[in-house]
Amino acid sequence: MSALALSVLLSLVSAVAYAAAAIVQERVAAATPDSTYLRQGAWWVSVALNGLGALLHVVALACGPLTLVQPLGALTIVFALPMAAVFVRRKAGAAAWRGAVMATVGLAGLLALTTDADADSVGGGQRLLLAAATFGGMAVLFLASRVVHGPVVRSVLLAAAAGVSFGMASVFTKLVAEDWDAGLQLSEVPSLLAIAVLAAAGLLLSQASYRGAGLAAPLATVTVVNPVVAATVGLTMFGEEFRYGTAGLVFALASGVVAAGGLILLTTERLGAASRRSRTEHKTLPGIPAPGQSAESKSTESKSTAADQRLTPPALR
Repeated sequence: MSALALSVLLSLVSAVAYAAAAIVQERVAAATPDSTYLRQGAWWVSVALNGLGALLHVVALACGPLTLVQPLGALTIVFALPMAAVFVRRKAGAAAWRGAVMATVGLAGLLALTTDADADSVGGGQRLLLAAATFGGMAVLFLASRVVHGPVVRSVLLAAAAGVSFGMASVFTKLVAEDWDAGLQLSEVPSLLAIAVLAAAGLLLSQASYRGAGLAAPLATVTVVNPVVAATVGLTMFGEEFRYGTAGLVFALASGVVAAGGLILLTTERLGAASRRSRTEHKTLPGIPAPGQSAESKSTESKSTAADQRLTPPALR
């Protein structure tokens, strides 16, 4: 088997592992309180699956070009939807499928236009500023998720923070890898610590993002934000550029719009599903007035019904 074929195979298996991990995380989030999921064996299975996916992804990058491996990683969300339908009976609507396809196509187009040129060196001071900006942005997203009321919007904000965390972990990994030829030096220790903290934070934030929003919207958010953040840093700090000059930049912007449109479709589909489920549960709860009906009118109706029953002969009740 050629190195290119092995890279494709490893990328596909990595995407399946990431998709399986996301499904397990979503199920744990739906069934376990926030404070106890660390004691659940299923959650640690998701950690192992994420680790397997990351390992296979790294090996695939060693065997094949970045412009091939990274777009294949976007297949995670495409694999996740049918896998969830088969293994946990969680079916996605037509809008979710369209959104998944749009997000994947847009992301693949964006990453396929990014060249695999050698990265410029980034000094210790720039790395410190980069780390500070990263953790600051993650903190803003996390705090915003604490003040919003909608569970889906909250989950998307947490997933965006997780995507930033994973994307920046990849950036710092690339920085360390670029300097690896000279051997591991003491100056690399802060970058290695940043990688560890960002990877752990991304895992915990992604776990929290699955609570109350299902699988599609959080996974789509992480899948899109992660490489977009990494690509943005690569373009602005590493001296990388899109292929084909101005035409490539135009196509890259168009791909970003397609990916964003897919994310919006996924999010609105989950919001609509949550709203319909809320109305259904509201109607089935005893003593709760239906939408548009006040509590006073409901009470009056109940009293009237009780009075009618008292006045009705037993034989006619």
